[in-house]
Amino acid sequence: LVQSSVEMGSPSYATEVKLFNKWSYDDIEVGDISLEDYIAVKPKFAQFVPHTAGRFQAKRFKKAQCPIVERLTSSMMMHGRNNGKKVMAVRIIKHAFEIVHLLTDANPIQQLVDAIINSSPREDSTRIGSGGVVRRQAVDVSPMRRVNQAIYLITQGARAAAFRNVKTIAECLADEIINAAKGSSNSYAIKKKDELERIAKANR
Repeated sequence: LVQSSVEMGSPSYATEVKLFNKWSYDDIEVGDISLEDYIAVKPKFAQFVPHTAGRFQAKRFKKAQCPIVERLTSSMMMHGRNNGKKVMAVRIIKHAFEIVHLLTDANPIQQLVDAIINSSPREDSTRIGSGGVVRRQAVDVSPMRRVNQAIYLITQGARAAAFRNVKTIAECLADEIINAAKGSSNSYAIKKKDELERIAKANR
């Protein structure tokens, strides 16, 4: 069998790389120009499972090359008892993406990208302390930090919703992604983003 497929010139394994062998990385659009370089969803970054042992923390901006689904996966394993359980995190992402697809009929990777674009604060405030007086000063947020912050807020919202609740973490994560992608204020991440931007606006 192997021999015949090699003779035909199309090796049987050269399939298109899809996440979990289901979700295609083609025609995924990053709606925000500034975040295009920091959300790695081009087919070049495609993977079957969001679990590579890549060393994305070795250099300063290396994590911008990390596929976005994998960054979400890594961000899911937080709070001492879940540290380092990446296989568990991969399973959660897989279920969550299934649920997203069932509820929206869209490509869950696209929904995730939209959610990240919508839930990243564009303006934030920083502390400026001079002579014992601490005041806040509004600053613009760099694209890298916007992506980091959005992923963090989305996973944090899912975690908070699933804690002491009947719903599984995958369901909560799916809800969070869908709401954030719609820009609805039911999403924890969107609420946080609006709050941060409101505070920043007051401190301009």
